[in-house]
Amino acid sequence: MPVYRIHRMKDAPRQNFRNAAHTGGLASVKPRDYEPGNIVVATSPYAAWHALYQTEDALIVGDLLEDPTGAICICKFVGFEEAKWVIPEPPPGQPQLLQREIATA
Repeated sequence: MPVYRIHRMKDAPRQNFRNAAHTGGLASVKPRDYEPGNIVVATSPYAAWHALYQTEDALIVGDLLEDPTGAICICKFVGFEEAKWVIPEPPPGQPQLLQREIATA
């Protein structure tokens, strides 16, 4: 059964996210807007949501689930949608970090 890592959206970006109009398709998310959370074992993102529903660890709109392959999905009012990390280009002269290193930093 898959193990999902939870990434919790910080409060300030969450307010903007909740007030924004819904857009479909691939969501672009910034690692700086998230904090690492716990893990949950579930067969799907919806099963993970259900397992955490009505607990203190419940998923909130804006939170992410990362599956064992590194694919992420974002919790929206309408369900879960595919997402991707947006990694800004480093300033000239600084080494490029791998996407996984930035997401877990």
